Amino acid sequence: MRLMPQIQTESVKGQIGIRTLPAQQRIEQPKVVVEIQQPPAEMQIERTTSKLTIDQTKAWEDMNLKSLPKVMEEFAQEGRSKAMKGTARRAEEGDELMRIENGGNPMPVIAKRNSERPEASFNIGFIPSPFSVKFNYEPAILAIQWTRHEPIIQVQPQKPVIDYESGKVDIFVEREPSLKIDFINIEA
Repeated sequence: MRLMPQIQTESVKGQIGIRTLPAQQRIEQPKVVVEIQQPPAEMQIERTTSKLTIDQTKAWEDMNLKSLPKVMEEFAQEGRSKAMKGTARRAEEGDELMRIENGGNPMPVIAKRNSERPEASFNIGFIPSPFSVKFNYEPAILAIQWTRHEPIIQVQPQKPVIDYESGKVDIFVEREPSLKIDFINIEA
């Protein structure tokens, strides 16, 4: 019996391998450089001082605590006034004595009149009269002026630092393909 010739094949599939190296990217953003200067504000103050004037001369005079020049002036005025009254009184008494011939007794009348004094009145002398102290007040004047200055701002932006490494793809044959062919039952 004769066997039929046959072709016998044996194959191995090829296999491809892929090796990848991923891409790498690093991004760094440096901080912005900001410089701020604030010049101080300027303030100018102009002020006139307040003034309070108190005049209590009249109050002191009301309490009989006068200045020496004032006391001397009053005494001199009172002395002149009394001297004038005394001169007038003596002239009048002289006239009365001149008319002695007209009758009457002017001497005892004049003596009695000169010996009697008016009754002295007593009053509290150390209380000043109302509104005897004079006040004058000039308020202070205050002028304030401001000069403000705008801030000086300087900004320096920084570019980002980018570092990039591209990825790789490596394709290789991991297993070679093969095909084996055999012929069986072939007679020569």
